[in-house]
Amino acid sequence: MLKNITNHYDVILASKSPRRQQLLKEILPDFTINVRPVDEVYPSDLKQEEIAPYLSQLKSAAFEDLKTNQLVITADTIVCLDDKVLGKPKDFKESFQMLSELSGNTHVVYSGVTIKTQNKTVSFYDATKVTFYPLSASEIEHYIHTCQPFDKAGSYGIQEWMGYVGIEKMEGEFYNVMGLPLHRLYRELKKY
Repeated sequence: MLKNITNHYDVILASKSPRRQQLLKEILPDFTINVRPVDEVYPSDLKQEEIAPYLSQLKSAAFEDLKTNQLVITADTIVCLDDKVLGKPKDFKESFQMLSELSGNTHVVYSGVTIKTQNKTVSFYDATKVTFYPLSASEIEHYIHTCQPFDKAGSYGIQEWMGYVGIEKMEGEFYNVMGLPLHRLYRELKKY
């Protein structure tokens, strides 16, 4: 369906995330991966829904040398529990703490995406509410030992064991929680 875009652009996905790469292949089979280092720091006065798009724009700003036939897609995902932003856990202890906080509660997953060409930049975000069942310490420990969720915001992947048994309900797009709001990205890319 998006074949037309690859006739006009060499599409670049600026993400090391295997989940984002897998998801993008579902709507756009032809793209390359190119990740440039960025210091992922955001102003403390941003609202929660502004953080992920801000970070995706920061990542796209590293691509100032785009050619006329190139289009880059950057993305970032954060997890928010009440007024707290949960990033990627550093270790087992931090992962256990995050999942304990999410247990029995509802949080919001925000994914921000930026699409950039030489003369146009579009950014957007999507939000999904996720409610966890109460989790026991042994369930949390099992998940951390089995899946090593240290590269995931909020310390879990919805496509893994935690998603199979830990999620009571969800309002919004499933793929947004995986890190790429496909329904919205597809519609934005169609405009190109």
